[in-house]
Amino acid sequence: MENKNYNPLDQLSDIRQLMERSSRFISLSGLSGVFAGIYAIIGAGAAYWYLRINIATRVRYDYIIENGGIKIDFLTFFILDAGSVLLLALLTGIYLTTKSAKKNNQSIWDKTAQKLLINMAIPLITGGVFCLAMLNHHLFGLIAPAMLLFYGLALVNASKYTHGDVRQLGICEIVLGLLSSFFIGYGLLFWTIGFGVLHIIYGIVMYYKYEK
Repeated sequence: MENKNYNPLDQLSDIRQLMERSSRFISLSGLSGVFAGIYAIIGAGAAYWYLRINIATRVRYDYIIENGGIKIDFLTFFILDAGSVLLLALLTGIYLTTKSAKKNNQSIWDKTAQKLLINMAIPLITGGVFCLAMLNHHLFGLIAPAMLLFYGLALVNASKYTHGDVRQLGICEIVLGLLSSFFIGYGLLFWTIGFGVLHIIYGIVMYYKYEK
């Protein structure tokens, strides 16, 4: 007997959802973005505190920058600080995304996830090497803008394999990086907004849009 409630539009919608699930990695966790933003703000706060202590007790920051004589303990602190933020964000993101993937019955390491990672890794690795080159040439003021720019490019490049919201976040990071390049003395502030505030906003939007 023919089903009178049959709606061809519903079938098309189901087909579209299946195609989207097969071509996009939809298990990115919004909460991981929130946590990454919180870690970034804490890390930026620690960096600001350390910077203020050094300015007040040892040497002027502008003198250090102008003379390329940044002390090894000063540099080591920022490397450890940024590394800790990155490690915590990665571990939290892997855990929450894996949990979300199981909930969506999606593999955490299928071809789509691999394409997402590769397309994101290329700009990130390029940016990381470029930042090391600037560090080597004592161009400290341009490191924060470069990090924001390359991170934004990585998000835009990878967005075609996941939610479109990632592309919007990437564009915001790029704009913020360009603005930061014109205000060198405020690199830490722009870095905090880009990796902290924007991540939290993005994570909340993602959570209520796709996970709530």
